[in-house]
Amino acid sequence: QVQLVESGGGLVQAGGSLRFACAASGCTFSSYPMGWFRQAPGMEREFVAAISWSDGSTYYADFVKGRFTISGDNAKNTVYLQMNSLKPEDTAVYYCNTENAGPDDYWGQGTQVTVSS
Repeated sequence: QVQLVESGGGLVQAGGSLRFACAASGCTFSSYPMGWFRQAPGMEREFVAAISWSDGSTYYADFVKGRFTISGDNAKNTVYLQMNSLKPEDTAVYYCNTENAGPDDYWGQGTQVTVSS
């Protein structure tokens, strides 16, 4: 059974940094591109970043380019998201999942980020 556990969230001031980790069990990361997503209150979940294990390619939503960095460790089945220059509009619950996960797929509990101005 697949389990995804996100960690690293918290309260931070605008301009600050946080680093998330997502540990997976019951699946092998290398089989799928992995992504980070976020959902702000009253909003739909949106794509943030993804990484392809085959060649290390990374992809970002425009609103995080230059500020966030996705990385991963296949051996640990863990994917990370380094977030710098945080803005109040980055406030959301952040989730990891396979890049093409849909709303009806399994999702972990996510990790909350609150950025104060």
